[in-house]
Amino acid sequence: MNSRIAVAAALAIALFTGIACSQDKKDAAAGRETRVRGGKTAGEAPGADTSTTRDDTYVVTFIELGSDRCIPCKKMQPIMKEIEKEYAGKVRVVFHDIYTPAGKPYAQKYGIRIIPTQVFLDKDGKEYFRHEGFFPKDDLVKVLEQKGVRR
Repeated sequence: MNSRIAVAAALAIALFTGIACSQDKKDAAAGRETRVRGGKTAGEAPGADTSTTRDDTYVVTFIELGSDRCIPCKKMQPIMKEIEKEYAGKVRVVFHDIYTPAGKPYAQKYGIRIIPTQVFLDKDGKEYFRHEGFFPKDDLVKVLEQKGVRR
């Protein structure tokens, strides 16, 4: 009996995930954009991605790859805003909605397996850390501190 309940629960989760992903694809068709925090557009294609170019203004670039409709991704949004505010001028925060035409190339570029995925680049644009799934703020701050970033 317990195995039947477990199977039914797994099927329900798979169905829910499929529905959520199909909604993300509908939103992508509506043309939602990849953006740098603050509402600016980060670019239409990987060649236009300024998050990987050398920029001596920022010590770290924090790239969040996810979706506006993914529950763990939504939970990351307030953390991204706090990091952007608390580390202004030191940490650049970029969000790519990988279910949009503008964001999809970044999923391929960064080899995304699950969302959300956080990628951290140093001031030279080299990846130095990656995390998959929800990333608590305290743990994220420790990653920033690896490159000497302080409030």
